[in-house]
Amino acid sequence: MSLSYKQTLQYLLEQLPMFQRVGAAAYRNDLTNIIQLCDLLGNPQEDLKCIHVAGTNGKGSVTHIIASVLQQQGYKVGVFVSPHYKDYRERIKINGKFISKKFVTAFVEKNQKQFKKIDASFFEITTSMAFEYFKKERVDFAVIETGMGGRLDSTNIIMPLLSVITNISYDHQQFLGNTLQKIAAEKAGIIKKNIPVVIGETQKETKPVFVAKAKAMKSAIYFADKEIGEHKFKTDLKGIYQLKNIPTALMAIDVLKKNGVKISNQAIAKGLKHVAKNTSFIGRWMVMGEKPLIVFDSAHNEGGVKELKQEIRNTKYETLHLVFGTVADKDISKVLSLLPKDAKYYFCKADIPRGLHAEELKQQAGKFKLTGDVYSSVKQAFKAAKQNASKKDLVLVAGSVFVVAELI
Repeated sequence: MSLSYKQTLQYLLEQLPMFQRVGAAAYRNDLTNIIQLCDLLGNPQEDLKCIHVAGTNGKGSVTHIIASVLQQQGYKVGVFVSPHYKDYRERIKINGKFISKKFVTAFVEKNQKQFKKIDASFFEITTSMAFEYFKKERVDFAVIETGMGGRLDSTNIIMPLLSVITNISYDHQQFLGNTLQKIAAEKAGIIKKNIPVVIGETQKETKPVFVAKAKAMKSAIYFADKEIGEHKFKTDLKGIYQLKNIPTALMAIDVLKKNGVKISNQAIAKGLKHVAKNTSFIGRWMVMGEKPLIVFDSAHNEGGVKELKQEIRNTKYETLHLVFGTVADKDISKVLSLLPKDAKYYFCKADIPRGLHAEELKQQAGKFKLTGDVYSSVKQAFKAAKQNASKKDLVLVAGSVFVVAELI
């Protein structure tokens, strides 16, 4: 019996173990399944010219900036990212256009028995689907973002033209390690023999890890924040944290050029100027309304919240109304300690099994002098925030991709 797209989506999102929804139960700590899956497909990833992007924060932005510049040069560019907000197909795009429903359905239908046999996870299937789609569509380049970590991430079976690691902050410590050095070592797992690597931010704890790995792999290493000086490029991406991501992407483009990829200065300028338009990029400092100013941002870890706090400081408003929800399987004390104390909070739980119950979130937040009310859903919390806000206030939705996703 043929599957409909709706049935296919239900299978992917509800029946398969999916990390974003259920957490640790869906995490795989080896590459066996993805290797078997891609073998069955004839190893489509081997026919792709890839740029591999890892890091704690900024990897989505950097992925889309690189893709936009390559597109502007006239290349056909595949982009693989995660998670998605509204539409599963956001994860797999070519020149900003989502993978077709027809391809998703046909791919799952054709390989479903093998998925079951292998006991493949959601992310493993989606990764193999992206490789197969990009090969079939004959993309010139594929910019591939890791899901989590690097060394054991399903995407790490590619042999890229270039590896990029944006930065290192605390996130997913239960899988990646509880020090910056351990997390860096996991991310450094994407550095391949004789393949250049760009590091976005020089950090004293992590620099020796990357330098040692690059030396062992005989890979040229570039630190973007040390090598890219002042630039005059403008971008349509919002948020001052893009000031860190742009040099990382520019360094990556420079290395690609050094290795024979034709990219003009005009393509760089236009690509940066039209990232969102070219690639359908969403998720960071999304201005959704004015009077009051309404902003959605998917910051959800220590590094991301530090950047978000800086953005809040640079925004004019009278009262901050913060709609906030998070997941239950993370230590959120560091994030809570960074959040503004003078905001009115609207605590809520995203509609996923991993979500932290709003009442418990309120109790934890109270230890950090964050005060507010509990709401039965994200939509109710957002509705209350808008009703309570005056025209000169800021309504901010943050804390989890899944909180933002319910409102987009």
